[in-house]
Amino acid sequence: MFPQIEALGVVIAQGGGDITLPRLLLLLGIGFVVLLLLIFLFLFSKYFKLWLRAFVTRARISPLTLVFMSLRKVNPNVIVDAKISAVQAAIPEISTAALEAHYLAGGNVQRVTRALIAASRARIELDWDTAAAIDLAGRNVLEAVQTSVDPKVIDCPDPRRGRTTLDGVARDGIQLKARARVTVRTNLSQLVGGATEDTVIARVGEGIVSAIGSSESHKVVLANPALIAQAVLRKSLDSQTAYEIVSIDIADIDVGDNVGARLQADQAEADMRVARALAEQRRAEAVAKEQEMRALTQENQAKVVLAEAEIPKAMAEAFQEGQLRVQMANGHPG
Repeated sequence: MFPQIEALGVVIAQGGGDITLPRLLLLLGIGFVVLLLLIFLFLFSKYFKLWLRAFVTRARISPLTLVFMSLRKVNPNVIVDAKISAVQAAIPEISTAALEAHYLAGGNVQRVTRALIAASRARIELDWDTAAAIDLAGRNVLEAVQTSVDPKVIDCPDPRRGRTTLDGVARDGIQLKARARVTVRTNLSQLVGGATEDTVIARVGEGIVSAIGSSESHKVVLANPALIAQAVLRKSLDSQTAYEIVSIDIADIDVGDNVGARLQADQAEADMRVARALAEQRRAEAVAKEQEMRALTQENQAKVVLAEAEIPKAMAEAFQEGQLRVQMANGHPG
């Protein structure tokens, strides 16, 4: 039936003595079984502890799943540790496939799992899909949950930006320098796509400056700084941001320059310069007008001289034409 195999058996029998085909097949089978046994022992020694941990903690991860994780270049230790933590924390909705997918996407499986455990203990609504999306977006989801439980305080303005006070001018012209501390907690529903901490600082700073500017007098602000904080809180500055403003507290407020008086002095100086310029303009116009009148006088004088010069000429022409005669003293014409 298999002439090639029979020929090979004959050749082996002729060259190797008593090694027949059935015996060769038996040896090959034994070698295959030994190979499988070695592979099993290798896998057993490598994954048995992980599987045993998952088994005793009811994480429900099979040995073949652990082997396939290695083939998919997934670290089984990370997945097993995360699954055990989730099961022990009574978060059964996290599947092994979801953990592997997040690991392959470049996410931090341990951090997301710890964030879910912290949110569950704090009774904060957070599911796996939302937490994984926050982690893949580059945000620290564990820190976000911790901030939701324990709000953090932000200095406004941020000293790292080079400014130490928020400067506003009341309606009476007095400058006020204020520093505020903003207490915020994370808004998990808007963490993905929401504005960052810098936006909150900018909005609060703008609101404080605007509140100071709308005050009738700086004395009102100094007497009750809480009015500024209340006015800022009413503006809902945390909309479309990743944070929810809990409170705004004015940490310090000082009186600065009298900006109104300085502006009035500057305006008076500018008005004086304008008046000087106008006076100089009028003086120059008067001088020009005087020069113009002098020139006109000279011109009129020249015209008079020319007219006087025409009189003798006209008299001579009249004598010649006989239109003019001289009356002598005796009454006879000359």
